[in-house]
Amino acid sequence: MGTSSPEMAAALLLVMAALAGVAAGGDIVHQDDEAPKIPGCSNDFVLVKVQTWVNNREDGEFVGVGARFGPTIESKEKHANRTGLLLADPIDCCDPPRQKVAGDVLLVQRGNCKFTKKAKNAEAAGASAIIIINHVHELYKMVCDRNETDLDINIPAVLLPKDAGNDLQKLLTRGKVSVQLYSPDRPLVDTAEVFLWLMAVGTILCASYWSAWSAREAVIEQEKLLKDGHESSLNLEAGGSSGMVDINMTSAILFVVIASCFLIMLYKLMSHWFVELLVVIFCIGGVEGLQTCLVALLSRWFKPAAESFVKVPFFGAVSYLTIAVCPFCIVFAVIWAVYRRMTYAWIGQDILGIALIVTVIQIVRIPNLKVGSVLLSCSFLYDIFWVFISKMWFHESVMIVVARGDKTDEDGVPMLLKIPRMFDPWGGFSIIGFGDILLPGLLIAFALRYDWAAKKTLQSGYFLWSMVAYGSGLMITYVALNLMDGHGQPALLYIVPFTLGTFIALGRKRGELRNLWTRGQPERVCTHMHMQPLPKDINCDAIDVVTD
Repeated sequence: MGTSSPEMAAALLLVMAALAGVAAGGDIVHQDDEAPKIPGCSNDFVLVKVQTWVNNREDGEFVGVGARFGPTIESKEKHANRTGLLLADPIDCCDPPRQKVAGDVLLVQRGNCKFTKKAKNAEAAGASAIIIINHVHELYKMVCDRNETDLDINIPAVLLPKDAGNDLQKLLTRGKVSVQLYSPDRPLVDTAEVFLWLMAVGTILCASYWSAWSAREAVIEQEKLLKDGHESSLNLEAGGSSGMVDINMTSAILFVVIASCFLIMLYKLMSHWFVELLVVIFCIGGVEGLQTCLVALLSRWFKPAAESFVKVPFFGAVSYLTIAVCPFCIVFAVIWAVYRRMTYAWIGQDILGIALIVTVIQIVRIPNLKVGSVLLSCSFLYDIFWVFISKMWFHESVMIVVARGDKTDEDGVPMLLKIPRMFDPWGGFSIIGFGDILLPGLLIAFALRYDWAAKKTLQSGYFLWSMVAYGSGLMITYVALNLMDGHGQPALLYIVPFTLGTFIALGRKRGELRNLWTRGQPERVCTHMHMQPLPKDINCDAIDVVTD
């Protein structure tokens, strides 16, 4: 509690990185390679709003999916016709209706015949559109058979899930029902993605400065001890007390294996109880991250409380400031967990998530560019595989399914930052995985620590250009997301080449790549040679390796 344990930081890193690479919006327009377009059956699959009125009073709104066949559904609400709704007789419309519909919308059950046959029968009876109630709670894609030729259908068809369709049918018992069918377009620029971009860049910015400041404070304290003649500061135990974790080559490579296993476990065990378990894990990590950030911020104003410690069973020495802050953090996390399905619960989730990411970046460190390159390269391949290639084995994108929380009644797993699409007629959330911030953030924090150690200016260093590269890569991710009609994208596919490529290119141009690649810190001449007889060629970097 007082200081974050390295073991917890490493565990949280793996949990978050298992959802490393998905930036997603809701899928409104869909292509389908398994149901190719044919003449007369070439519409994109779009979501359709079904607004209802009962006895001329506005009532509920339902959402269905449009068919591959028929005319394109109107996108503007003001241009969509408001039409009466009738229940078909026979109810499945597999045979021609017994009544004349006279321009009304026909409501039918799924039945056992083809979607196209229902639409033809409804059109022949005079219907202006057909709404089909599915026999299950999911939505199907209404397609045509490959060998169908008579596809001259001139009325739109919409499929509703079973529960929504039954609710719509019940409205008919209350009086005269009218409906309006339309499929509004999404705005060209998603403001939620803009704020999500600012949130991701700001999180890395804050975490990097905290990491670099902590490293500089540790160096200052070390040099002070060396100057005062405290030789014990050179002991390995002193270096371990800092509570920092340096990633090595082995752990960088094993990350892909462990994270993949964790992701498959999430995919296979995804259920209500498992999401509840993830919520508990997220709350524990969120409490740890939030209290660490608050203690660091408040210690400037409450220095005596931050420097006074008391022993607590199982936790060791804990500062009085931590004891004062921790109950607030626990209550905050519990309140979020209880009310996480409320409209504004995303605010609490983002606060806990950002605090957790900042804390992990401050604790877990990349020692040199070699380890950073291996970690990000492995994450790059991992992201692409589980977003795109996993479809070949699992028939769906494992990463996206886990991130959205499919197969559960939850609106996605908690290991995500999310912002509601406030100006989108379809609502929903734009999301980004923790790993899309955390993994590049480790490299960017390393860049700032190196710049400060080398006493580089902002322009001559690596941090500024790494931040610009990350922001550009994330921006390209959202551009690709919109060009792909909302299909989830592996964000690291774009972020890693921008960030890592910029870092390596700058290092090579400046002739510092070898030092960045192997040492990860600038060469410095030791100023404390008078302390004890040491080899003539020793420098401060040799001491730093021992004490960091």
